[in-house]
Amino acid sequence: MDTMLAGRFHLDSKKFAVEEVPIPVPGPGEVLIEVKAAGVCLSDVHLLDGSLVPLFATSDTITVGHEVSGVVHALGPDLKRGLPVGARVTLEAGKTCGTCAGCVRRRPCTQMLTAGIDYDGGWAEYVIAREDTLILIPDNLPFDQAAIIPDAVSTPYAAVVTTAGVRPAQSVGVWGVGGVGAHNVRLARLVGAAPIIAVDPLPSARERALAFGADLALDPAAPDFADQVRAATGGRGLDFAFDCAGVPAVRDQAASVLGLGGSLILVGISPRPLTITEGLTFNYLQKQVRGHYGGFPESVSELVQLTAAGRLDLAPSITDHIPLIEAADALHRLENKIGDPIRLILVP
Repeated sequence: MDTMLAGRFHLDSKKFAVEEVPIPVPGPGEVLIEVKAAGVCLSDVHLLDGSLVPLFATSDTITVGHEVSGVVHALGPDLKRGLPVGARVTLEAGKTCGTCAGCVRRRPCTQMLTAGIDYDGGWAEYVIAREDTLILIPDNLPFDQAAIIPDAVSTPYAAVVTTAGVRPAQSVGVWGVGGVGAHNVRLARLVGAAPIIAVDPLPSARERALAFGADLALDPAAPDFADQVRAATGGRGLDFAFDCAGVPAVRDQAASVLGLGGSLILVGISPRPLTITEGLTFNYLQKQVRGHYGGFPESVSELVQLTAAGRLDLAPSITDHIPLIEAADALHRLENKIGDPIRLILVP
């Protein structure tokens, strides 16, 4: 067999389809991964609806999918790590282009390429990966849970630990308790934030937030919303507000309930302009807005260790398993919040 199924997005026609394509061959420094699980992310929906535009696309047609786990199937030449065939791995969601200082720092930069957006990702039976983007996973970490670590979990982890630098007893608000926001709540609790206030218009999402460790779950449309936040924080306001929805109205509301020196962390992505309507009090209280994008390589490794050690149970995050051939249906379910999914997993 020299062909496989892959979920392909045609950039010119904006059409998505699961198609039969040749199995790729690993080049120097690359390995071929047999995919065992691939997450469905809201970024995938944004790619297909045109609100997320690839900046450095390497082809006119891209295999979607940046949350991937599997086993090493075949080795390319000139490998340095000695990865054996059969090794269980998860894949970092992106790679540096190899031409800028960002590669030395191993941090996202203007030339950071994202799997499934700029180059072929893992909605396929097999995927090529550069060996330095592979993270070994232990036998006790299921493939579906390992697959979502590189984005759904590592993005809020890096936002909480690195971009915000949340410390124990600092107050945190999380707007949008979906695939990323639900983990933002859990990770804020893991580092000792208190109180944690989840904000979502869906009652089911608010219930989930409480189950995941939030101290309070609020409807953003509640007439006494700001009063409830002030009461929960002893009148101080929030130290950190995480926008996991990428919605202008969310950012405006979140900024308004920050306390002295509080920071709004932009985790959810949006092509729409950022607007803060608050006036002098934003300056007077020395508030900040910090951009955030994705996770860092060390985030994935640390989360694999935390999950394998039982500090973080990702089993409740897996909403359903869906055959790869039904990828379009999975996108529809996520976009329309059918069943209020956290993460849907495609299985080749």
